[in-house]
Amino acid sequence: MRPKPFKPESLNGDGLYVRDGQTGLYWHRCRNRVLYADTDLSAVVYHANYLRYFEFGRASLMRDTAYPYKEIESSGYVYPIIDMGIQFYEPLRYDDPMLIHTRPAELGRVKLRFDYVITHAETEALICRGFTQHCALKTSGKPTAIDPKTIQLWKTFPA
Repeated sequence: MRPKPFKPESLNGDGLYVRDGQTGLYWHRCRNRVLYADTDLSAVVYHANYLRYFEFGRASLMRDTAYPYKEIESSGYVYPIIDMGIQFYEPLRYDDPMLIHTRPAELGRVKLRFDYVITHAETEALICRGFTQHCALKTSGKPTAIDPKTIQLWKTFPA
């Protein structure tokens, strides 16, 4: 099955935020490069490493919106992953440059979801799409409502 096209259009000169020309959705964008340690014997990125790339995208989004995850933890909250999914289309190889696109997606009372798209930075090939769903917990491990600053991110991120 062919994936839906992803055609990001830069919103400003720095390319930190883009809009998908196909869906109209806005995405935060950051750059990364494949390390040799990320590849396996077949010379492609080992599948589990895409979750590390998602984390890099999520942490970059939070930092660039002035609410780094470290601050979330220091305010008494943690957001462990409770569900995730990835659809792979093309492999990445050692030293390939990538663009990690991240956006806040669903927001519930105690659960939230981020969506991701990874593309090859030079060829623009669609590498994968995915999501992570998180549950709000107090650092004691007790489920709780999502903190107000995270709710504010969902409300202010461009739809």
